Amino acid sequence: MADLNSLLATEIATADGTLPPEALPEPRSQGKLVLRKFLHHKLAMASTAVLVLIIVLSILMPLFWPHSFEDSSFPSFAKPNGDFPLGTTQVGKDMVSQILRGTQFSLLIALTVSILSTFVGVVLGALAGYLRSFTDSAISRVTDLFLIIPQIAAAAILAKVFGGGAWYIVALVLAAFGWMQIARITRAEAMSLSQREFVDAARASGAGTFRIIFKHLVPNMVGSITVNATLAVAQAVLAEAALSFIGLGVQLPDTSLGRVILENYAQLQTRPALFFGPFIVLVLISLTINFIGDGLRDAFDPRQRRMKA
Repeated sequence: MADLNSLLATEIATADGTLPPEALPEPRSQGKLVLRKFLHHKLAMASTAVLVLIIVLSILMPLFWPHSFEDSSFPSFAKPNGDFPLGTTQVGKDMVSQILRGTQFSLLIALTVSILSTFVGVVLGALAGYLRSFTDSAISRVTDLFLIIPQIAAAAILAKVFGGGAWYIVALVLAAFGWMQIARITRAEAMSLSQREFVDAARASGAGTFRIIFKHLVPNMVGSITVNATLAVAQAVLAEAALSFIGLGVQLPDTSLGRVILENYAQLQTRPALFFGPFIVLVLISLTINFIGDGLRDAFDPRQRRMKA
């Protein structure tokens, strides 16, 4: 009898043009919608798989690879063979182990730069967009000043002045010139969000400036922050490679893909495997991160086609 009554109620509701609450689809949270849209972005998912594979190989493969990146006792310029798939360098080091070690440091530097530059950019941009007036003017002028300074040239000078060579010095120098774009984007979004009703309600309830910024504004900017932080990783990989390629980046005993390319650039014509090995890995990392950033941008964009429930 209960089933018959519920069936009649459903038919009556349908005839009236409405549906009972239990017949409505369960609403999805924004996070689930973003994740589902990202998972349906084929290029982003393929790039994610490739990037994860590169990261896993760079971390785990050295544990099982028979040759150490520090071992220079092998024959100089050995041709690619079963023991040395990409040959050896001029000083007798296995190229595969050099690429694995360089990938570790390049990704470590890029991730550090992305975290630091994103943090600085979000804080300064949110303060400028919310407080406006003198604070906005001061932060905007500093941002403009950093934007007109040639990044690579300035980073090379600072790396030299502060004893460049250690990976963390290179990361700090690159982060010092990597926050301006995210600061501008965050400032624009903070200015728009500060006019919304929930910010007025927070002010009326007595919330302070930092609580409003980090409790109400920043969480509503998570989409653009995530996308720009992802793209900052790709930019940092290339910037570090450029510094190392001109000899002002990572120095021994540390290494990076840029330094490995520099050390084997002279062998481009005669022993191309020594050059194109690290070069291809560097290009793959940069491309995959950019494609992942594009996928995240599409996933967070509300104007994109809605996914079916």
